[in-house]
Amino acid sequence: MANGLDDVVAAETVLSDVDGLGGHLTIRGHSLPELAGRWTYPQVVRLLLDGFFEHLPGDAELGKARVEVFERLKPSLPLLASLEIYSAMRAGMALLPDGETLTDALRLIAAPAVLTPALLRLQRGEQPISPDGKADHAADMLRMLRGSVPSPALAKALDTYLVTVCDHGLNASTFATRVVASTLAGLTSSVLAGLGALKGPLHGGAPGPVIEMLDAIQAHGDAAGWLRDEIAEGRRIMGFGHRIYRVRDPRADVLKAVVRQLGNEGETGRRLAFAEKVEQTALEVLRIAKPQRALQTNVEFYTALVLEAAGFPPEAFSNVFAAGRVSGWIAHAREQQTTGRLIRPQSRYIGPVPDLVA
Repeated sequence: MANGLDDVVAAETVLSDVDGLGGHLTIRGHSLPELAGRWTYPQVVRLLLDGFFEHLPGDAELGKARVEVFERLKPSLPLLASLEIYSAMRAGMALLPDGETLTDALRLIAAPAVLTPALLRLQRGEQPISPDGKADHAADMLRMLRGSVPSPALAKALDTYLVTVCDHGLNASTFATRVVASTLAGLTSSVLAGLGALKGPLHGGAPGPVIEMLDAIQAHGDAAGWLRDEIAEGRRIMGFGHRIYRVRDPRADVLKAVVRQLGNEGETGRRLAFAEKVEQTALEVLRIAKPQRALQTNVEFYTALVLEAAGFPPEAFSNVFAAGRVSGWIAHAREQQTTGRLIRPQSRYIGPVPDLVA
C-alpha cells in the first residue's frame, strides 16, 4: 500500500497522461503545446467527449446550453449570490438535472461559464447578462462578466487557459468524479464530487492566494525576506511544487506565454515583470530552504496572472478553473461508466482489536 495512493494505478484511460519526470502533458494523443492556443475550447470538448455520447457537439450546441442554463437558473441567482462565489456556483450546478445525455453534459460544461459572471455581477450590485448563444464560449464568458465584447486577444487568452486546464490525469477532483461515476450516479452528481475536491487549497483553490502573495511581497519590498519568513513559519509558497511533476509544470510556460501575449506594456506587462522576478527569487529560496524537494513553478502561478488580466477577482479563480476542468470530469465520468467498474478499494485497519468471545 502507498500512503496517498502514490504510484497506484486506479484506472486505465485514453484521456490524458501526465509525465512528471519529463514535464509533459498529453491529452488524447496531443501534446499540450499542440492544443493550447491552437485549438479552441469547444474543439477540445469534442476531443475529450469523442466516443462517449451519441454524437459530437458543435459550437452551436454549447452556445444553446449556455442559454438554457441561464434561463433555468435565473430565478435562483439572487439567492445563490448570497453565498461565497465558489459555493454559489456549486449550488447552482446542483440544480441541474442529474442525467447521462449529451444535453446534460453540455449544460454542466456551460454552467460555470454562465454562473460565475452572473453571480459576480449580482454580488457587486449589477444585473446579470444573458448569454449570446452564437458567441465563442470564452468570449461570451468575458462579455457576461464585463458587459462588453472583449478584445480578441483577451478572449483568446481565456480560451487558451480553459484548454490548458481541461484535463490532467487522475488528480484529486478527477478521481473523486470517477468514484461517484462508478456507482452509476448521474453526471451532475459526479461533477459535484469534482467540484468539492477542487475547492481545497492543495488542489484548485490556490491560484487566488498567488495574487495575495504577490501583493504582499510588493508591499513588503523584499521578496527573498518575505519568502524566507513564510517558510520559517511553516507556510506554503503558493504557485510552487506539485504532487506529480518533479520538473517545471509545462502548463506554467503555456500560461506565462499567454500573459506575455496580452502585452508587455501597461499594468499587465508590469505585473508580469514583477511576477517573473518573484518566481526566480522563490525558486532560489526554495532550493536553499528545501534542497531535498523538487519545488518548481506550477500551473497556479501564472493562472493567477491570466485570470487577473481577464478581470476575474481572486475569489473566483477556482470557478474559472472549474469552467475548464468540467469537460475533463465529464469525459472521465463517462469513461468510468462505460469501461470501468465500481471503485471499491480496501483499507488497512490499525485501531484496537476487540476480544473475541469463544
